[in-house]
Amino acid sequence: STQCVKRSARRARVVVDTNTVVSALLWRGSPYRLFQAVNDDRISLYTSRVLLDEFEDVLSRRKFVKAIRAANETLASLIRHYQELAHLVRPKTLTARVSRDSDDDHVIACALAAKASLIVSGDRDLRDLGTYKGTRILNATDALRLIAQ
Repeated sequence: STQCVKRSARRARVVVDTNTVVSALLWRGSPYRLFQAVNDDRISLYTSRVLLDEFEDVLSRRKFVKAIRAANETLASLIRHYQELAHLVRPKTLTARVSRDSDDDHVIACALAAKASLIVSGDRDLRDLGTYKGTRILNATDALRLIAQ
């Protein structure tokens, strides 16, 4: 039916947690393949100012210096690349805490603002929620499997 065709033609709206963004941009593997799905127009990525700031803060840590160099990148180029891939949304503050880790609520707030169908995270506190207000929360491998269907 045409309903089916329309649904599969629409790109999934996805919010990716900072840990997964770092993995996607510095190493190969499932998070990297997830970002290839953005380039293949199979998904649309969304982020917020808070998540971009967190991404920059995490990448600024000394433990990532070698990996950034090995990827032939700079901190600035990785931030720019992610900003080019993701659409920026302005989430509202959640009225009540949702996740065990309050930092994860920023990811959830971003997903709600983006009307995302999926949050991708390596964070167990976030993934243990399973679903929040219709948004599924999966690791990169399971998200790729879902997107491929």
